[in-house]
Formats: sequence, C-alpha cells, structure tokens
Amino acid sequence: MADTSIDKARGLLTAPVRRASPWATFGAAALAATAAVMMAGVMVLGPGVRFEEPPVAQPLFPNG
Repeated sequence: MADTSIDKARGLLTAPVRRASPWATFGAAALAATAAVMMAGVMVLGPGVRFEEPPVAQPLFPNG
C-alpha cells in the first residue's frame, strides 16, 4: 500500500510534458519583430529629432 501512494505522489510531482504550439511561436516572433522595428526607428531618428508643423500653404491663385 505504501508503494502505490509513493508512486502516486511521484506522478503528481512530475512536471507535465508540454507540446509547443505553433501559434505561440508565431506570436513570440511577431512581438520580437515589432520590437526590433521600433528600436530601429528610434536609432534612425535619434532622440533629438523633432517634427515641426509645416508652413501654411499659400493659395494657388495669388488674387483669390
């Protein structure tokens, strides 16, 4: 009787085998790619880049 309870306890303590999901892998890759693109954008633009408002466009006809 002791052997069966010990075997049962060992069975409960072992970690279950997980199978990798292809969707989880795809999600992790998409997240990593998004982060890489965002970091590349920060490196290209740099911290000192400011987008200023464009000057007001003048009308096509000067007399109205």
